[in-house]
Amino acid sequence: MSKTITIDSKMIPFQEGQTIMEAATAAGVYIPHLCHHPEFTPHGSCKLCTVNVNGRGCTACTYPAIDGQEILNETKELNDDRRKITQMLFVEGNHLCPGCEKSGNCQLQAVGYYLNMLDNHFAHFFARRDLDASHPDVLIDRNRCIFCTLCVRASREKDGKDVFAISGRGINKQLVFNSESGQLKDTGLGVNDQAAHICPTGAILIKRTGFTVPIGERRFDHNDIAETGLEQEHSDHG
Repeated sequence: MSKTITIDSKMIPFQEGQTIMEAATAAGVYIPHLCHHPEFTPHGSCKLCTVNVNGRGCTACTYPAIDGQEILNETKELNDDRRKITQMLFVEGNHLCPGCEKSGNCQLQAVGYYLNMLDNHFAHFFARRDLDASHPDVLIDRNRCIFCTLCVRASREKDGKDVFAISGRGINKQLVFNSESGQLKDTGLGVNDQAAHICPTGAILIKRTGFTVPIGERRFDHNDIAETGLEQEHSDHG
């Protein structure tokens, strides 16, 4: 007899060893997230995927699926908290969506739309963050970094290079590079590395490719992230 969990009254089968996120995705149930990627070790840093498991808040990307779990995902309370987290991510960085090359392909922006985020609510930090354009093929705009660590994990686990890291705390936290000079050009990052393409925002951009896909024809322009995100997760697994 197969093992199952229940998400919002929907019975979901799962395989031993799967997380709640993995089981939900396989069943076509979207749980909002930014730091999760099916190819890399779960990190649980963004907290957007927090669900209610038998009355307790747990991050779906790290918490194992266990037979008989009763899980709430789409509730007003959880989505209100997710909206606040997303608002904080916007004000902690310097996100200018109308002028960003990633607009329409940005997961942060798409999550904001999905959660019906209509304003930033909190006062902007206006953090001072630098750009690094030293690399011949890759631009780093730290203004858009949300510290999801996807590039860190991709570089370490997929590319085998350990190019990126997160340094500092609070307002002084920033994305740093593993080179003596501290510049991206002096790392081993290649333009085809997965770490160069994994960023959910516009913090890591490939040079000379901006606006190749016109506004209006981008990933989230016609479909919300619940639909498009699940399609991407399934293709990543395939």
